[in-house]
Amino acid sequence: MFLYINYPSWIHPEIFPGIKFLSIFRWYGLMYVFAFVTAWFLLKKVAKEGALDSKNYKANEDDVFNFIITGIIFLLIGARLASTLIYNKYDPQNPYSVNYWTHPWLIFWPFEGKKFTGFAGMSYHGGFVGGLLGMIFWCKKHKQPVTKWIDAMVCAIPLGFTFGRIGNFLNGELYGRITTMPWGMTFPLAEKFSSSLDWVKTIAQKIGMDISKGGLVDLPRHPSQLYEAFFEGIVLWLIIWLLRKHKKFDGMLACIYTGGYGLFRFIIEYFRQPDADLGFRIGDKTANVYERTSLLNFSTGQILCFLMIAGSIIVGILLYRKSKKEQQI
Repeated sequence: MFLYINYPSWIHPEIFPGIKFLSIFRWYGLMYVFAFVTAWFLLKKVAKEGALDSKNYKANEDDVFNFIITGIIFLLIGARLASTLIYNKYDPQNPYSVNYWTHPWLIFWPFEGKKFTGFAGMSYHGGFVGGLLGMIFWCKKHKQPVTKWIDAMVCAIPLGFTFGRIGNFLNGELYGRITTMPWGMTFPLAEKFSSSLDWVKTIAQKIGMDISKGGLVDLPRHPSQLYEAFFEGIVLWLIIWLLRKHKKFDGMLACIYTGGYGLFRFIIEYFRQPDADLGFRIGDKTANVYERTSLLNFSTGQILCFLMIAGSIIVGILLYRKSKKEQQI
């Protein structure tokens, strides 16, 4: 009896697999469209509830549309910059590897050789910073209260984020660490390991995988993209959505989103495989990144998530105190 799941063979990154001139249409890109459309409709609903209105201003649809478009543009720029400048590691042995620090004009070049790849590689944390700057820029330009508008935006972001992680799953990327859990899944693009390794033999025996023929083995991994889609997307969205009419001060929902995402992602990072070339930033840097390791080994993502959690607490306290003072005046 197999104690793991094979990645469905009918899933392909391309929407129209086998048709060369349509290969540029990929599920990942379509999921981004779904994410932005979902966020747009939710933000419109929140605006209609009066969340953006004040004594002398009533939000109109054009303002809402321009606000979200500005945030999206900055988000994409930030996500791409962080992915290429922080997470990407140059490999001189790979003819397609790029040192973006010395070739910054290639950061937004959507080709690998002659092959169209789109912008393969986006960083959530870079997108978070970029999107935040974009929303602040729009609010300052149009003289609107920053925290009020960002509160409205975070009512929409998590559910849209769910589609992004589903896109990662359909691409067979950002998979988790190796596991013996029965829901572990083999991903065709994941790194394979020699069947002669003792630890590989041990895991194969536990899950009933036949490796008697030797060669390289594709071991099952946590489908961490789906963990993220559920907790960082659906669960976090439900929490914020249910609290949207009960916030105590402007900026409260933004802090809940930032801290909530940071907490969920920090935990899930223990199941998600860190970039092998980056490894662990804190802890035992020689530890095997493919398996579950010490809770004291922290990845780059966990460090950034910790900063999100800490930042949300500090900003939340400051905004709460500010609101209290304003109420006393």
